[in-house]
Amino acid sequence: MKKETYGMLIDVISVIAGNLIIALGVNLFILPSDILSGGVAGIAVALQPVFHLPATLVINGLTIALFIVGAIVLGKQFAMKTILSTIVYPLFITVTHEMFANVFITNNALLASIYGGVCIGVGIGLVYRVGASTGGMDIPPLVINKYTGIPLPTLVMCIDGATVLLGASTYGIEAAMIGLVSVWICGQIIDKVMTIGSHEAKNVMIISDKYEELMQEIYTNINRGATILHAEGGYTRKQKPVIMTVVMKKQFPVLDRIIAHVDPEAFVIVNDVNEVQGEGFTYMQGL
Repeated sequence: MKKETYGMLIDVISVIAGNLIIALGVNLFILPSDILSGGVAGIAVALQPVFHLPATLVINGLTIALFIVGAIVLGKQFAMKTILSTIVYPLFITVTHEMFANVFITNNALLASIYGGVCIGVGIGLVYRVGASTGGMDIPPLVINKYTGIPLPTLVMCIDGATVLLGASTYGIEAAMIGLVSVWICGQIIDKVMTIGSHEAKNVMIISDKYEELMQEIYTNINRGATILHAEGGYTRKQKPVIMTVVMKKQFPVLDRIIAHVDPEAFVIVNDVNEVQGEGFTYMQGL
């Protein structure tokens, strides 16, 4: 199988699986407990007491309308990937609604909010990973992201939060508070799913007079490279070499012991790194 064909097949499977997971989350947790979760499902729940329309009808109608908007603004390539969601998501919503019409997993609204948020977050994350959309209220975040660069998980939480506040007018503040739990969890799960497979690491900055010895220990004992940055002391105005190195999280305790042994007075700054690409990380050996 050609690489392009294999990649396309993985994209299609991800989109279908993501939409199925979202539909299950909506019909098993969101709709049965009237959770103001955000997204088209949250809008359907919020508007139901006002217009008395079936939730599945509202969801399917909004899905198609937002697909048209996304196709116009985000372009042909986006539309080609999203059209699959626009077809399968309403289908999955309708079919799973009929299949699980008599299934009621929990009477606890908070539990329904949590698990609904997890399901929707996993589903949206799978679809986002291949650059597509579920064809619902995740299109507005993609449109805004295109022009502002604001991270997608942040935009999803903000727009879904606004949807929840809309629902507060019909269901009350407590329902909105429960819905915000689902929104927050959904955003966190999207972020985690989108970074699956990335290499989390630690970026370590070391200021020490014993930088040569430290670098040698890093090369020998951790098998990591290091970069010397030239800095200047703000008070003394003296030139100070700064070691910058990136290590896997499991290697950091070893590096910490090395620094403490070689120069206990070294000034160390440590930052979490969500993803690293390049030699030693993209192509890891012996780790």
